[in-house]
Amino acid sequence: MEEKRRKKMMHPASVIAASFLLMIAAGTALLMLPFMTRDGRGLSFVQALFTATSGVCVTGLTLIDPMLTLSRYGQVLLLMLIEAGGISMVTFATFFIFAFKKRSALRSLRLAQEYTNVDVFSQVKPLVRTIIATAVLIQLLGAAVLCIRFVPRFGAKGVWTAVFTAVSSYCNAGFDLFGTPQQPYASLSAFNGDPLVMVTVMLLIVTGGLGFFVFYDLLHLRRGGHLSLHTRVVLVFTAALIAVGAVLVLTFEFGNRATLGALSGPERVMAAFFQSVTTRTAGFASVDIAALRDVTKLCMIALMFIGAGSGSTGGGIKITTFAVLIMTVMSVLRGKSETVIFGRRVDARVVAKALAVAMLGILIVLAGTIILVLERPGFDGVDALFEAVSAFATTGLSSGVTAGTGVVGKIALVCMMYIGRVGPVCFIIALNRGDDEKRGEVLPEGRIMVG
Repeated sequence: MEEKRRKKMMHPASVIAASFLLMIAAGTALLMLPFMTRDGRGLSFVQALFTATSGVCVTGLTLIDPMLTLSRYGQVLLLMLIEAGGISMVTFATFFIFAFKKRSALRSLRLAQEYTNVDVFSQVKPLVRTIIATAVLIQLLGAAVLCIRFVPRFGAKGVWTAVFTAVSSYCNAGFDLFGTPQQPYASLSAFNGDPLVMVTVMLLIVTGGLGFFVFYDLLHLRRGGHLSLHTRVVLVFTAALIAVGAVLVLTFEFGNRATLGALSGPERVMAAFFQSVTTRTAGFASVDIAALRDVTKLCMIALMFIGAGSGSTGGGIKITTFAVLIMTVMSVLRGKSETVIFGRRVDARVVAKALAVAMLGILIVLAGTIILVLERPGFDGVDALFEAVSAFATTGLSSGVTAGTGVVGKIALVCMMYIGRVGPVCFIIALNRGDDEKRGEVLPEGRIMVG
């Protein structure tokens, strides 16, 4: 009985949920300290809670402009929360492995296995090493490239700006240090005509959003070898969604003088691609999001909800979940009894999990949208939905609702950010656990009509 109780307490889902809560609590307490802000007063509890949650959950929604409000200490703390939230489960798993070893190491490996979406148990240790090394290297390279532009522009402060931007981009967080008293919450709107900055940030966002196992698969691809189905699905669907998103944004916003319409031809194309990429849960903006047309916002809502790759720094229901759902529909329309992707059959349990994750996401987003609208009836329905999806998908793009909502709405957004970051992962782990516990149980078949 005691052994069962210990196993239940150490279940990966519990560790993941509790770890994020502890980081959020610690971040909230620290951000309230006087020296964390420029005015020496510290953030209020709601501001600190919202900022810490947004940082740990790598979202980017904010009630403050980090550049104008936070001191250098506050900015460093925010960066630490972002980095911890981006690759935290790998960090915790590695700590457990080296701290407990032997018997506890098996549980730690299981934790890393569940989070990183690796099927082969023996792959977990080398995958953890690959994740840490890859993450550090990519962020350092990104910061070095950004220094080329930021140091001449901002002086010595440009080094810190480059590091912060690189980490925030790779972790798909969306926080920035470009706000000015004349233009707070500026994000990357001043760099639409700068390919060096825009392309670098886009590459950091995409690499962070592909998923750790994809990098491991690519780095260990032998001559004549084959990529896993997971990697092929993520790469193909990522490219397709970025291209489709860019075309839609360019089409619908081409003549909108408040967004793309005021830019030159090349800048319009660059901004369209950037918004398509950043909508995949990164949260940076190169145009005024509130000024987008409703049809564009609806397209971006769909892209945000889909999100990034499994086991990545991004959020959403994940690309693979979307791919499984789309191919399931295609299989049904073709009269096939099984879901097939790239000539491979997908297990029925995977399809069921994909449906469960998608439905859970839809219900959470609808509940959040209703709360936002009820608290502020003046909010536009599309804007409220946009904000709810942005929070759940840990994207961070804002149509202006976050700044205008009350305490209840802010708490609702905090809950959606937390659930969006850890909920689907814990939910999948719980489903996996249920599979193990009920394996071999046979129930009588029931029939039901659908459609």
